[in-house]
Amino acid sequence: MLAALIFVVFPFCMLFAAISDMLSMTIANRVSLILVGVFLVVAPLTGMAWSDFGLHLAAGAIVLVCTFGLFAIGAMGGGDAKLMAATSVWMGFGICLVQYLLYASLIGGFLTLGLLAYRSSPLAVFTRDNMFLRHFANEKAGIPYGIALGLGGLAAFPASPLVLWALQRVAS
Repeated sequence: MLAALIFVVFPFCMLFAAISDMLSMTIANRVSLILVGVFLVVAPLTGMAWSDFGLHLAAGAIVLVCTFGLFAIGAMGGGDAKLMAATSVWMGFGICLVQYLLYASLIGGFLTLGLLAYRSSPLAVFTRDNMFLRHFANEKAGIPYGIALGLGGLAAFPASPLVLWALQRVAS
């Protein structure tokens, strides 16, 4: 049951955030709250050492402080900042967090370049009324960075401590 929560909740939240940001340019607070809440319940039940548990929470807090600063200067959306911090709680301090930040940054960079090219192309004129592409075509809209955060989280997730624990349980 615990392994199932680990394998289902995080990927579902990442996909939901990515799709939600693509369609509405918002990431609901409940996504970040579910991620943190499930981590707070599941991690101690896996036998995670309290020091490691604290480091996971510290990783989320540090990322939240950094992303809040970016939000304050208008460089990042509030939903993106909260999602990034909640995802960092699952990754903890270590290479997994570095991988997540790297994947999200690379995917976000490609997404940004792709959207800028798309918005200046004639194709944007024909697709601006499409439900899935309307925010992509709108030159005044921001970048739905939740897509990059979601995909980056999914890419880094298999190496996260909770997944490694769950895989070990399932394999035995």
